[in-house]
Amino acid sequence: MRALAVITFVVAAGCANADGPEPQIASAKFSADLDVYPHRIMGEIREKAVLEARDGAGRLYRVDLRDAGPGHNVFEDIAPRVVDADGDGRPDIVVVESSQTEGGQLAIYSLRNGDLVKSAATPHIGTRFRWLAPVAIADLDENGTVDLAYVDRPHLAKTLRVWSWASGGLTEVANLQGVTNHRIGEDFISGGVRDCGDGPEMILAEANWSGTVGIRFSGGTLTRRALTYPATQKGFEDALSCSE
Repeated sequence: MRALAVITFVVAAGCANADGPEPQIASAKFSADLDVYPHRIMGEIREKAVLEARDGAGRLYRVDLRDAGPGHNVFEDIAPRVVDADGDGRPDIVVVESSQTEGGQLAIYSLRNGDLVKSAATPHIGTRFRWLAPVAIADLDENGTVDLAYVDRPHLAKTLRVWSWASGGLTEVANLQGVTNHRIGEDFISGGVRDCGDGPEMILAEANWSGTVGIRFSGGTLTRRALTYPATQKGFEDALSCSE
């Protein structure tokens, strides 16, 4: 049995052939604290202006959201995630990016023709100070296509949403209410995705934090079951490591 990585804490990942003719992202980080979007939903972690990435040869790529001028977006996230988000075999960077007027979205940055660019994104939630917390980037229903899951407004709507790749980009394929993975002021996101030998399962908290739940995605449907792990840091760690 093995537990899949808790993607919300992934900051860097190795990649093959990074020194070849097509550079590949090897690591990523945020920089440049901001004061223009004082949501402060992540406690001491402030919103950022810059996303930096390096390839296997150490070359630096930067996106500075301030280049868009007044009212620019911000990176409102714990840390960037380096993972193949579209299934093409090349690492991308998945982040929470927020509009100062329309709230958060899940954004994907990729290397394209030597530049780091936003290659895909979900729609913004719709209004200022509305956030989302990522859960999983994996083939959740094992159909050969990468899925991206997050909790939409983990302090308000508490709705799990799953997006999948289709012609033209990302499409929402399922949602489920009554779960969460973040408390206001915490500098971490709880839960994630595991595989204890019977396929991917997302681990989240009940909406009121009374316990944990396991959620599977199959046949276009999300199904949940109550787990015995408490909704604590250790409880989530035990669940993700498939401990009994």
